[in-house]
Amino acid sequence: MSGEPAPRIVGAMQRRSLALAIASGGAFLGFLDTTIVNVAFPDVSASFAGAGRAQVSWVLDAYFIVFAALLVPAGALADRYGRKRLFLAGVAAFVLASALCALAPSWQALVAARVLQAAAAAVLTPASLALVLAAFPQRERAAAVAAWSAWAALAAASGPPLGGALVELVGWRWIFLVNLPLGALVIVLGLRTLAESRDPGAAAVPDLLGSALAALSLGLLALGIVEGSAPVLGAAALLGAVLARRCAKHARPVVDPALLRIPSFRRGSLGALVFSAALFAVLLGNVLFLTGIWGYSVLEAGLAAVPGALAATVVARPAGRLADRFGHRAVIVPGALLFAAGALGLRAVTTEPDFLGAWVPWTVTTGFGIGMALPMLSAAAVSDVEPERFGVASAVSSAFRQIGAVVGTAVLVAIVGDPGTLAEGMARADRAYLLASLGSLAAAAIALGLRPVR
Repeated sequence: MSGEPAPRIVGAMQRRSLALAIASGGAFLGFLDTTIVNVAFPDVSASFAGAGRAQVSWVLDAYFIVFAALLVPAGALADRYGRKRLFLAGVAAFVLASALCALAPSWQALVAARVLQAAAAAVLTPASLALVLAAFPQRERAAAVAAWSAWAALAAASGPPLGGALVELVGWRWIFLVNLPLGALVIVLGLRTLAESRDPGAAAVPDLLGSALAALSLGLLALGIVEGSAPVLGAAALLGAVLARRCAKHARPVVDPALLRIPSFRRGSLGALVFSAALFAVLLGNVLFLTGIWGYSVLEAGLAAVPGALAATVVARPAGRLADRFGHRAVIVPGALLFAAGALGLRAVTTEPDFLGAWVPWTVTTGFGIGMALPMLSAAAVSDVEPERFGVASAVSSAFRQIGAVVGTAVLVAIVGDPGTLAEGMARADRAYLLASLGSLAAAAIALGLRPVR
């Protein structure tokens, strides 16, 4: 015998790899647009009259909020009507909405187009992860989710350098037009190779009113943080309590309480929320520090993010293999600690530019932490979920991550604001990085409750 694998096995492995690649390509689109806009802040503000930092922050937060609010009903629809069908429809809608963003005549129109773009991303994201989960057996899912999450992390981390290059060379509108060719490629390959999967017993109509309540409460939360308004924060808390009560009583809730009773899901999702808040605060904070304190151009600030992005990508796949062997906790906790160390190191960076000596070591450290912690928090959240609920579970877990992005971005904008002097800017940057490190440490503490071995 030659020892070669049987053709049927090779075919199954190829189909899994193709499904992973196509699904990851779709996820790349959705997560790229969570950060590619960061470096365009100055140019977007300059393009539209009356668009200051607080106004432009809604170009980010509107995306995060709608993304988070619609993930769960979109995941339920994918389970019911077909993950492939919803995935490809979401990618097509995302491409169209990206074109509308590029053509926006005002910052208000841009925010509206970003809402449409986020709705499409919410449709394609849980369907893409559910396609991956359905394609791989239980013993290989942690590594598969790690690979999918690695592409998502790469998209989020590569947004600043790619966005910086596009803004500098051809203008900020191209940060949206770049989605069109990639989206078209995903649609063509997906139509030809993806296998359909669904759960016929899934709920046909999710709780859309609950989703609206979630979006409104998140919007008020972001507004209250940015404006420092206690009444607005109180209104957000009140709506959140109403949503929680509705979830407890509704037949098809936005967040199924049964999922939250699974310890691994609860801890993985909460850890992802806290870690994402720290991550997105650092990603946006880095851009504002480099352009505002060091005087970097948009392109230089974007390229400065490359070392951290590469570090996150390189470490994510090996981290998945380690989690398969030793458990998620063994990878998440060290990763979160590395991220916290990197954020604390960034506090020591001075006003004198020193890219190789002061910037690269700490951004690489945070990159390693991102690649180890964030993918494994997502994998831990879905590790004990039944296959027929993959769509809803992955959607809820992703929603927690996007809520963290809303909080992290809003807190960063509130802390940094519009500093008047260089010294004031450095002091605010120090506070932002300290808060991010504390958030990462909190995520590590949450992950300690996960089982040590799968």
